[in-house]
Amino acid sequence: MADIWWKAHPHDLHRLADRVSSVYVERSHIDRDENAVVVINKRETVRVPAAMVAVMLLGPGTRITHGAVNLLADSGTTVCWVGEQGVRMYAAGLGPSRGAALLNRQAWLVSRTKERLAVARNMYRMRFPGEDVSTATMQQLRGREGARIRKLYQAQARRTGVPWNGRVYKAGDAYAAGDDLNRLLSAANAALYGICHAVITGLGASPGLGFVHTGLATSFVLDIADLYKAEYTIPLAFDLAQQGHTEERDARLGLRDRITEDKLLGRIVHDVKTLLSPEGTEMPDVEVNELWDERLGAVQGGVNWSGTEGPPVPAVSDPGMGDEHLAVIGPEFTEDASSP
Repeated sequence: MADIWWKAHPHDLHRLADRVSSVYVERSHIDRDENAVVVINKRETVRVPAAMVAVMLLGPGTRITHGAVNLLADSGTTVCWVGEQGVRMYAAGLGPSRGAALLNRQAWLVSRTKERLAVARNMYRMRFPGEDVSTATMQQLRGREGARIRKLYQAQARRTGVPWNGRVYKAGDAYAAGDDLNRLLSAANAALYGICHAVITGLGASPGLGFVHTGLATSFVLDIADLYKAEYTIPLAFDLAQQGHTEERDARLGLRDRITEDKLLGRIVHDVKTLLSPEGTEMPDVEVNELWDERLGAVQGGVNWSGTEGPPVPAVSDPGMGDEHLAVIGPEFTEDASSP
């Protein structure tokens, strides 16, 4: 009888010398070896220094040990359980050794009307290349966005010959309302939300602190996803409808293939970081343990302020999230070759 697959001898051994933003793992077993996590499948073994990874995305067919999760948490690495190529976001875990600089920056921006409007304008500027939105109000921006999307739907209908009768969807169910085209749009958008959610969580930002959307635990996810719908989910839905592929799975897999080909994950990382911390913004890259002070702003934590200072709290490196991404995908599962 053949040995269980995750004990198979590796064919290759890879070492990562540089920090990577994300590691996506599919159809593999993840274990711990000292200060590295080891990803094993029938094809290869990949050794990943835990402190060099900002977020680990666990796709379908992945197993992970308690020791590996413990190491990733201690390293400040976010662990997200996702669908294929991140098109679903099921759950996330974050260890205590993580800086909150980006989250604090996001909260500061969203809680000040002037700064929040500036971020919202930047989001719309990304959708209206070449247009001046520097003085537009939110009401004006919403109107221009509505007109842009209406024209986009009409253009896609002319391109594909698929009739367009308006947007219909049911909140909370990605495949429940409207005609086939509307259901494909909803399913593709839900998949896009998954990868945006994973990136935002991996960066250490809040999915709930939106700048255009508000009131939902995923408001910022909706903000970011709206940047890419005109390029990805809308033309995809029309293409699928034209080809007669009208199942939810068709939309999910179609989007998965397009975002993988275009490396959208890295683009989302760049856009989120640019919106929250534009060039010139000072962002500490280490974990800071401080206490809030209404006069001084912040003072050192881990200190007995009655007069006797304790030892300083050691800073833990925050892996951040740059533009390097790695995917480790095992071979397709097959029946045991030794079986009759």
